[in-house]
Amino acid sequence: MNISVIGCGYLGAVHAATLASMGHTVVGIDVDHHKVQQLASGAAPFHEPGLDELLQHGRATGRLRFSTNTADARGAQVNFLCVGTPQDKASDAADLTFLVSAAEALLPHLAAGAVVVGKSTVPVGTVDMLRGVLAARPDVLLGWNPEFLRQGTAVKDSLVPDRLVYGVEGGRAAAFNQATGSPLGVTAALDAVYEPLLAAGIPRLVCNFATAELIKSAANAFLATKVSFINAVAELCDAAGADVAELSEAMGLDPRIGSRYLHAGLGFGGGCLPKDIRSFRTQAAALGVPGVEDWMGLVDSVNLGQRERTVNLAADLCGGTLAGRSITVLGASFKPDTDDIRDSPALDVADRLAAAGAQVTVTDPKAVNHAWRRYPRLRFEAATPRALDGAELVLLLTEWDQYRRLCPAFAGSLVRRRVVLDARNALDAAAWRAEGWLVRGLGTCGGALPASAMAG
Repeated sequence: MNISVIGCGYLGAVHAATLASMGHTVVGIDVDHHKVQQLASGAAPFHEPGLDELLQHGRATGRLRFSTNTADARGAQVNFLCVGTPQDKASDAADLTFLVSAAEALLPHLAAGAVVVGKSTVPVGTVDMLRGVLAARPDVLLGWNPEFLRQGTAVKDSLVPDRLVYGVEGGRAAAFNQATGSPLGVTAALDAVYEPLLAAGIPRLVCNFATAELIKSAANAFLATKVSFINAVAELCDAAGADVAELSEAMGLDPRIGSRYLHAGLGFGGGCLPKDIRSFRTQAAALGVPGVEDWMGLVDSVNLGQRERTVNLAADLCGGTLAGRSITVLGASFKPDTDDIRDSPALDVADRLAAAGAQVTVTDPKAVNHAWRRYPRLRFEAATPRALDGAELVLLLTEWDQYRRLCPAFAGSLVRRRVVLDARNALDAAAWRAEGWLVRGLGTCGGALPASAMAG
């Protein structure tokens, strides 16, 4: 098929590259000239494992190209809207400005009978709004196909997804009614797009527009709930002298609960989960559902509270004051295997430590170049050994594999004090303690700090 992908950020670039790898002819369109040039050269403008290889393959086969001209979408049978829907600057609602602009720009170039499919995460009612934008083209079909990508595994999530969801007019019943024209057309078009995935047995769900609009936000709200729940329990464990790692391991063995996203630590960040739960809360308020509104508010509050807890514990480990202390932060990206620093808990904590008077050095395998301009109070080092040199306290804030595997004896030879706050509960604490380190986590070591923590 001939396909256009409008918007070439994390979602659009990965989607375009994976569709081309399935044999489609794809043009990715974005207003950012620099981004388009990079993608066209076969290099992603952000770190995403496996994406460069897909881009280069698409370029070599001639099935994938990128452009800044929306007119290049002319002739595409299916047009995917993959633009960002960030949190509004003045509220917790989603900002749909880019989505509307993309649809308006695409409108004059749509072929007769073309299908426009949204993939962006949007609030309920967005499809109704886009119907108005596309009203001048009754020959164009509209569908919704929410994405479920995770940064760091986005290529795998695209090539081997958990499920495919189609939002169509009238929902499941209409999609399989042979007398119904448009919904059947959207379903058939998406089936053709994803034929290799369907042939491999990937589950497909057809639903109405409102359901499709809610699915991604509801899924993220549930995942955020699990993270905030175990982090709230971690605070309880600290107060009681329990170990949240052992507790969550036992809970996770219950098949009704499961272990994924039940790992206590600093909490979530990034460009999706925080803004999606806030949008979900806003939608609940607008629809008069206070239970969901209050719940999401609590989930958000617990998550943000982990950052303050981490700063307070760092101060305790420094004898009660952070002023003048030399602190090293391992990690700047909001999660490992990405260079994305949007709403990064690690950088938020690092900046709070610096605001309290600490001398903070941050290191990260991929995100240093993105972070240093935005955080002038922080010092950045790409090399871990240089970042650790002379540290009085080390904080593990992003659980990159290279930090999990860091040799405690080697690290101990570089620092001034062997004290580490593992805010991701990712280190082998026993191995670090065997090398003379005081190791503290969130919810894994309650009670009073030893006197050695206050020394120096």
